[in-house]
Amino acid sequence: MTGRLPARGLWFLRARWRVVVRLGLWSVLETGQSFLIGYAPARALDDGFLAGRTATGLAWLGVAGLGVVVGAYGTARVYAAVAALVEPLRDRLVRRVVERGVREADRGALSGLTQQVEIARDTFAGLVMVSRSFVFTAVGALAGLFSLAPLLLLVVLPPLAAGIGLFAATLRPLARRQEVFLAADEALADRLGAVCPGLRDITATGAQERTAADVGRLVDAEQRAARSLARFGVVRVAALALGGQLPIVLLLATAPWLLKHGVTTGALLGALSYVTQSLLPALHNLLHGLGTSGSRLTVVLRRLAPEGGRGAGRGPSDESGAAESPAPTVARPPALTLSSVTFAYGPSAVPVIEDLDLTLPAGSHLAVVGPSGIGKSTLTALVAGLLEPRCGTVRVAGEPVRGAGALARRVLIPQEAYVFTGTLAENLAHLRPDPVPEAELLAAAEAVGFLPLLEALGGPEGRVDPAALSAGERQLIALTRAHLSHAPLALLDEATCHLDPRAEERAERAFAARPGGTLVVVAHRITSARRADRVLMMDGRDTAYGTHDELVRCSARYRELVGAWTPVPHERSDPSLALRDPDGVDAVAGPGLAGDGRHVVAHGPVGQVQTPRDLGDGRPFRGEG
Repeated sequence: MTGRLPARGLWFLRARWRVVVRLGLWSVLETGQSFLIGYAPARALDDGFLAGRTATGLAWLGVAGLGVVVGAYGTARVYAAVAALVEPLRDRLVRRVVERGVREADRGALSGLTQQVEIARDTFAGLVMVSRSFVFTAVGALAGLFSLAPLLLLVVLPPLAAGIGLFAATLRPLARRQEVFLAADEALADRLGAVCPGLRDITATGAQERTAADVGRLVDAEQRAARSLARFGVVRVAALALGGQLPIVLLLATAPWLLKHGVTTGALLGALSYVTQSLLPALHNLLHGLGTSGSRLTVVLRRLAPEGGRGAGRGPSDESGAAESPAPTVARPPALTLSSVTFAYGPSAVPVIEDLDLTLPAGSHLAVVGPSGIGKSTLTALVAGLLEPRCGTVRVAGEPVRGAGALARRVLIPQEAYVFTGTLAENLAHLRPDPVPEAELLAAAEAVGFLPLLEALGGPEGRVDPAALSAGERQLIALTRAHLSHAPLALLDEATCHLDPRAEERAERAFAARPGGTLVVVAHRITSARRADRVLMMDGRDTAYGTHDELVRCSARYRELVGAWTPVPHERSDPSLALRDPDGVDAVAGPGLAGDGRHVVAHGPVGQVQTPRDLGDGRPFRGEG
């Protein structure tokens, strides 16, 4: 990634060549000040004051003042051009951070958006300013020296070039050490952030020595990085002294020789002005900007645009290539594995999920059911990497849930679907790193059941106004987007709750039919559970797992949910239990009803019950009185 940053930077500048040209033109205007800062005083001294022509001397000083005014105007225009160059970079970084936050559920996206992007923008603007300033200032100063006396270049140019060469030779190792120091500082800050709030617990458990040793290792690592960085800081000071301060010494030391070889007093004064007022400040800003801000920008850009960021979406193509490989003996890892997973919302809170083990083979279809608030959405958040378990492990296709490999293999569709302003094609292809052909968009929309709405909204190029869409329409867009993604594991967290049963069935079957796809559905209708291969019944520590029929037989809580899900027609009364129920209660009351100890039985319309001595024939249950 580090080697590709300069290439990407050149591509970025080449794509905005008009702005670069405008920046260069205004910089030339600003350079006039750099040229006149030494040339005008030299002429004022040689042609004016030393020659007895005071008016001429004052005129040249006036020209120098005018050059300052013109240069200030050029500087103002330079800032506007730099803004036109920097703001597009900021927009690209913001878009990338937001996309990664949505696609990968990145918890650091807010930090990247609010802090790191601003650091990148400000640092990039500073680098453009100092680099441009040094180049044009150096050109103006060297041109002025040549105009005054070419012999002056023999004194000023060699140490200046040597100082720049020394700094350039140490720039890459300096950047690496700067990055190591920043990483060590962040590691120490993260560790202290975890340790400081728990000092009381650390003391109570007698873990002071172990904690001190852990923190001490991080402190030592940062100290070593700081010392290494400081050694290269000395080299930077040496480069500044060689390129910016040594020319002053050489001009003063060689002044008698220069005066003997035709260099005038005014030209010598102008040369000192060029070095002290132009070259030395510009070189100082360049060394400080590239030496510190440059490495800082490299680190920030690498984190905002990670190596796997754009290539993560190619995971399924890698899998398809592996499927063609002649190695059938390699076992395909499960799509999802949870091992002894426990999660609670807080250190002292009751666990929502406790000691859960689950293995889901690739290509399967799982429905997650359970009472409201039992932890179904929490489970999908754990699988999506949005939450971290208190203990236990979660793996997606054999990869750690928070690893780059797992990110490319799962997609979460929540109940509240995310839709942004733009075209339908942009919304639907949001999870794809590459352009999606229109035929593929239409095929996915047809599979999910979104095609009629897609055509009604104007096709793939139709504009989307999220506020104008219903909740169900937004869910259809999100479902189609997820269907188009390369992720084989789809997590539907009540993602069809705003659809009618027929549309819900179509969407679920579309995901279940994806080649190599695995589907996990948080069900809110009994039909979703009936369609699934397996059902996970979450009920605290009494969690059950099996097929629908198996859970009906073995799980009383699941039977209750099935009964609550099953609607009762209003035009007639259905018996609550099957005939000759194992508990010995007949479903229909009448003569000869078998009693079971004064239990209430259904009779008549739903909601009305009868007890002993209240039957139609007036007889008690089995002689009960």
